[in-house]
Amino acid sequence: GVPHVGLTIAVLLRILLLENTTSGASKMHRTCLLTLLFTIFLNLPALAEDDKELWKLTEGFDGPESAYYDVASGHLFLSHVAGGGDEKDGIGWISKLTLDGQLVELKWFDGLNSPKGLRSHDGTLWVSDIDRIIAIDIATGNQLKEVQIQGAAFLNDLAIGPTGTVYVADMVQSAIYQYKDDELSLFDKGEHLEHPNGLLVVKDTLYVGAWGTGFHPDDFSTDILGHFYSIDIPSKKKTLITTKPTGHLDGVEIDGKGGFIVTDWVNGKLFHITSKGTVTILQEYEKGVADHAYVPSKRLLLLPHMMNNTLTAFRMRRMPRR
Repeated sequence: GVPHVGLTIAVLLRILLLENTTSGASKMHRTCLLTLLFTIFLNLPALAEDDKELWKLTEGFDGPESAYYDVASGHLFLSHVAGGGDEKDGIGWISKLTLDGQLVELKWFDGLNSPKGLRSHDGTLWVSDIDRIIAIDIATGNQLKEVQIQGAAFLNDLAIGPTGTVYVADMVQSAIYQYKDDELSLFDKGEHLEHPNGLLVVKDTLYVGAWGTGFHPDDFSTDILGHFYSIDIPSKKKTLITTKPTGHLDGVEIDGKGGFIVTDWVNGKLFHITSKGTVTILQEYEKGVADHAYVPSKRLLLLPHMMNNTLTAFRMRRMPRR
């Protein structure tokens, strides 16, 4: 909080004054102290603020997995797995809400198996559902299209490019598929993808929150935690953003300041990750923190927790700048 930050600054200033009065003080040492003070000053808003809970919903929810805000309609959509994550039971659905926590329709679109990732483009909401992706008309709630993906085992998050290309991650198979101009194809596959989960497209870059390598399908554990990385879509070149294994990553959203907000499902963590790979823990829970939505203009985070059957809205602190 603010008192601790103030005390830290006071101590550093005192040390700096003592350094200036000591003939043997090194110029490098003073420079390091000044740099540290400057960094604290830049990030003072983020250090001083706490995230404010605005509202929480739980009634009728069953395994809420992915929250997505559609700017054009002004509505929030939330997928509910309901049964098992890979069970074709037909009991999953999507809810329609407002940003201020009003439930418009609990089962706006139902009859799904295990719906997870949500994204929209040009009035169409796309959802992943184990081994298929489904297109829904946002205005009417009617299904427009169903695309079966043969060989898919556990489709999770999906992302959509500027021209409408849909990318969807198969976490179990460590693959990413693309659906472009009514044609389905394999974008990439292999252990180098680290069993991708969270996806986000910004221009020609695909950002990936990975589950990890050495994947064990019996319990979804991994030998090594996943990285947060980017893929240049034209060349398919992978570039690590976090250089160290980071977590069992799930949701990925931009923060509006050049960085990212990322969740870790297993360890219940909400991360802020800068474009240079600096990781800050924003919040911690029990496992089940899933695929969130974030509205940068409002600093509004919509965080689903699958194990607790909740969706919570937060007014977030200002994000670290470096």
